[in-house]
Amino acid sequence: MQPTLADRLLELLPQTQCTRCGYADCAAYAGAMARSEAPINQCPPGGAQGMARLAAVTGQAETALNPAHGLEGARSVAYVDEGWCIGCTLCIKVCPTDAIVGSHKLMHTVIEAHCTGCELCLPVCPVDCIVLENVSGSNTAWAAWSQAQADEARARYARHNAKTERETLENAARLQRKALEKLADLPQHSQHTDPLVLDKKRAVIEAALARMRAKRAVP
Repeated sequence: MQPTLADRLLELLPQTQCTRCGYADCAAYAGAMARSEAPINQCPPGGAQGMARLAAVTGQAETALNPAHGLEGARSVAYVDEGWCIGCTLCIKVCPTDAIVGSHKLMHTVIEAHCTGCELCLPVCPVDCIVLENVSGSNTAWAAWSQAQADEARARYARHNAKTERETLENAARLQRKALEKLADLPQHSQHTDPLVLDKKRAVIEAALARMRAKRAVP
């Protein structure tokens, strides 16, 4: 099957998943460009060279990067200050390539080879213990980021999304099991004995279960 225009454009993006383009990820931006809903000058990590690649495929004229989305710059990698990290895991949850490892209440660390410099971990850190360090010197955009690194970042992002979806489904199933157990013997699982109160709680639980089923049914 021939790749779509969106597929071809996605291949040309650096896969940092930084959202600076204004879209949820590189795939969403590629789709918007393919539909002529977004210009090609909204990807700072790709820089001028990246825009030239996009222009060659879309036919759009090259322009200056839109400063509203950031400026072309050197590649950075995140580092965690061990002295300040409180182990909250918030940065782990937002990292698109699972480049941050650690556990709850334990110090986290960044695997440099997997970090795309997306900066998504910075705003969620409650103690500002994450810093960015320049790892490409004066090289910027594609001069600081290889196609092999982009391909790996894309693969890691796909695995991250698959893991997140699996965990979401597993958590929903766990909550549903608990709700069904409670519904099966509501008096045993409640501190109330008033039949009217129990009927109200039963209705609430049944409504919640119905919402779960409806959500799963949506493709």
